[in-house]
Amino acid sequence: MNRKQETSYINVNGVAHYYEWIKSSNSTEASKSVMVFLHGWGGSGRYWETTAKALSHQFDCLIYDLRGFGRSCLPQPSGTGEKTILKQSKNPTDDYELVGYAEDLAILLDALNLNKVYINAHSMGGSIAALFLNMYPERIEKAILTCSGIFEYDEKTFTTFHKFSRYVVMFRPKWLVQIPFMSRIFMARFLYKSLPNTISRTFLEDFLLADFDAAYGTVLTSVSKEATEWLPEQFKKFQVPTLLVAGEYDQIIPAEMGRQAAELNENIELTILPKTAHFPMLEDAENYLEKVQYFLNKEQDKNS
Repeated sequence: MNRKQETSYINVNGVAHYYEWIKSSNSTEASKSVMVFLHGWGGSGRYWETTAKALSHQFDCLIYDLRGFGRSCLPQPSGTGEKTILKQSKNPTDDYELVGYAEDLAILLDALNLNKVYINAHSMGGSIAALFLNMYPERIEKAILTCSGIFEYDEKTFTTFHKFSRYVVMFRPKWLVQIPFMSRIFMARFLYKSLPNTISRTFLEDFLLADFDAAYGTVLTSVSKEATEWLPEQFKKFQVPTLLVAGEYDQIIPAEMGRQAAELNENIELTILPKTAHFPMLEDAENYLEKVQYFLNKEQDKNS
């Protein structure tokens, strides 16, 4: 199948957001539904490209980079000593509440004249999507949340995680990407099955590219006591059919967290992919796509 990719930037709340269309290039095809992909913390839409290409026969696939990540860079200081609006808040979480990212998505869809879409979101992107699903339920046909779930608050663990994350985000020299095998070392904790070097390098490049305030601010807002309170409530309120995909050996968002979330709402269907971890769509693409296609087609058949 021939495919075409179209890339561009669009202004969302003063930030130039990178977005990319992946479509099949068969001009005889009728207009298709749109599937929007949301990436997780420290990443970019680049890791969704293979999944989008595989689904482009059925959907026009829209990939974009979240504010402050990947190619959606934040405004830089003007050089006169003035700071941009995004740098002025005293509280580092003020500009990086996940509800703000959900609102970014709504603005993006409006700008592209997209009224109703499918969503496939990963990790932190899944939490953003969970908010969007309840803020704008009329704009979603169906949702796929990959490696998402609910978790309990532990003050000591969270405090330690925040301190460690700040250090990790601060120490990101660009030369790390030049060290042999560094990308594999960087990705090891996220995977059950290793990925090709080119893909692992992409992840490391995106992590090094992420804006400090965005990277650290979203850590504080997505892994917080408040998140453990509002996220379960979001799962309870889902009105659209939702597939929750978990990796059997995921250390970041264990499958049990997904299981607990699925138990909160009859609209949520859970599938656990064996021998995968935090990136099941890349570790076992064939099985992942089979589960996703089954979910999409089953719902379509039921509603036809």
